[in-house]
Amino acid sequence: MGCCESGDIAPKAGAPVPQGESGGEKRQAVCCGGSWTSESTTTAGELSKASFPWIERILEMPSGTVPAVRTRLLRSDRLATWRVRWNLGRTDYAVPPGLYAVGAPDDRAPVLVTANFKLTFDRVRTRLAGRSAWLLVLDTKGINVWCAAGKGTFGTDELIARIGAARLADVVAHRRLVLPQLAAPGVSAHLVTKATKFHVVWGPVRADDIPAFLDADLTATPEMRRVRFPLKDRFVLTPVEFTQVAFHPIFLGVFGLWALQILGLKAIPIDGPAFLVSILLGTVAVPILLPWIPVRPFALKGWIVGLAATAAIVALRGVALSSPVGLLRAASYLLIYPALTAFISMGFTGSSTYTSLSGVVKEMRYAVPSMIFSGVMGLAALVARYFV
Repeated sequence: MGCCESGDIAPKAGAPVPQGESGGEKRQAVCCGGSWTSESTTTAGELSKASFPWIERILEMPSGTVPAVRTRLLRSDRLATWRVRWNLGRTDYAVPPGLYAVGAPDDRAPVLVTANFKLTFDRVRTRLAGRSAWLLVLDTKGINVWCAAGKGTFGTDELIARIGAARLADVVAHRRLVLPQLAAPGVSAHLVTKATKFHVVWGPVRADDIPAFLDADLTATPEMRRVRFPLKDRFVLTPVEFTQVAFHPIFLGVFGLWALQILGLKAIPIDGPAFLVSILLGTVAVPILLPWIPVRPFALKGWIVGLAATAAIVALRGVALSSPVGLLRAASYLLIYPALTAFISMGFTGSSTYTSLSGVVKEMRYAVPSMIFSGVMGLAALVARYFV
């Protein structure tokens, strides 16, 4: 039930998903999960406790076998979560779709629907500790609910097909499905009811509110409908943001040039520390400081932070502004590094609840040309100082 790592954030039920991915599909596999490929034909009913330690036991039902899952994370789950948050093996971190049991559910137990991205799956099952429920997991290709709803993999057709495949009508006597509010942009509730006779009930925004929601007879309070993006949720995204940028081939190439410079190849004017600071500012500082930077566009937020930090670097470097060489050197810093931080910061739109597709498109129209111009002029100043 969640957005990216935090697993909690969604638009209001029925509202469009915020589409803030300034790089199009570039962020999909990182922010949202990835593709379920290694066992794409496997379903929940074919799993075993030996292969999947998070399975507690196997239930024999008239409709077939149903795995009952643990509501407590094992050490292996926690280690895998840490690994995935650092973007290691994130694109195939998924569970097979199908029907799962939590506790000892009977035919009156609630049915909660979620995605097969394992961070999302783990988030939901741990919030059901001490309860009995059915968990219907859709094949979202290893992508979390929010992103999958926008892409269509958490959609009406998949939900209808999964209800039939699980023979859910033979498992429960009621006809209610609790869907995460994140799924509202991808699911047409009336079509689901028409095809399956199951009625959709929209759950809370945050997975943490599931117990209270169930206790209130599937009624959400206004607070449960509220979208929040607090410091903790932003901070938990920074490792993925950093590794995505720092291990990109282009940036690895720059770090390689910096290494050659350290080894004595002085002809390559790379300021490695300043370059690294720009990356850290764009991937860590700007997301953390997001609400307090007093402008709306993400690129401009990054440029402001980058300009302040770069000015401090110029001062610490002791650049002599009284000479033409010093002025050109300072200009190269102030033109290149803030633009780099701005570019990296703009990528965080794909992880934020603050943006919309139209807003990002509008921002890119002026931000991208401005960053390119600033970078080119900075490189020109860098070269020009060798001819002064």
